[in-house]
Amino acid sequence: MAQMVRDVMTAAPIEVSPRAFVSDVASRMRDEDIGAVLVTEDGHLRGLVTDRDLTVRVVVEGGDLSNSRVRDACSGDIVSVSPDDQVDRAVHLMRAKAIHRIPVVDPDRDCVVGLVSLGDLAVERDRHSALGDISAADPNT
Repeated sequence: MAQMVRDVMTAAPIEVSPRAFVSDVASRMRDEDIGAVLVTEDGHLRGLVTDRDLTVRVVVEGGDLSNSRVRDACSGDIVSVSPDDQVDRAVHLMRAKAIHRIPVVDPDRDCVVGLVSLGDLAVERDRHSALGDISAADPNT
């Protein structure tokens, strides 16, 4: 039987508003030890922002960190999957789009219910692979 996205996703991912300050989001990423947050507005997915997005789109461009907003740094062209999709669909999309994370959206409620990362898939598919082992390790503190 095929494995479903709901079986491997991280439920209840961190969500932020597009109006949130980049500095606040970066602090939250550090405090939560995560590399990405979902950008939502009125419960609807508007984008995804990663620690790399913050670095490349704000820091390197010389943006004012105290006044930059997440909407200026996030990726808005988002690919998503449903919790009832097969994991193979998420893997296919990650390969095709060269992305490491995919939001999981409940199509009936049109709201975010999870996030699937490359690390989630590595741990689930081969816990003892190099990526699976690294992804399952306790975070550095």
